[in-house]
Amino acid sequence: MYKTKITEVGTLAPSFEEEKIIILFGPEAPQEIREIALIHDVSEDSLEEPVKVGGVLQIDDQEFTITAVGSAANQNLKELGHISIYFTEPAEEVLPGAVFASPSEFPKFKDGSIIIFK
Repeated sequence: MYKTKITEVGTLAPSFEEEKIIILFGPEAPQEIREIALIHDVSEDSLEEPVKVGGVLQIDDQEFTITAVGSAANQNLKELGHISIYFTEPAEEVLPGAVFASPSEFPKFKDGSIIIFK
C-alpha cells in the first residue's frame, strides 16, 4: 500500500477539472509547480510498485480503478512524489509519468485528503 496525505492544494489545481487531471508532487516541489499541484506527504510506502494496472486509487472515500500506468510513474512517485493522474481513457501512447484511472469523473479533494494506492 502507498498512503499519502494532501498537505497543500495549489490555487490552480481545481481548474484542471475540465481536463480531468490531478498532478501530485512531493513536498520539495518548486514554487511554479505548487500552484497547479496537490502537494502530499507520504505516510506509508510498503510496495515496490504501488501503482499498477488493475489496482485501486482511493481518494478519501472515492475509489477508482487504474487502467494504465506510464513506464516511469512508479519511479517518479518514489523519487519526487510526482505523477499526473488522468480520469479519462488513455490515448494511444501513455506518457512515462502518467496514470489513468476510471471512472472518468474528477475526484473531490481538499487539504488533508488521504490518497491510497492499493
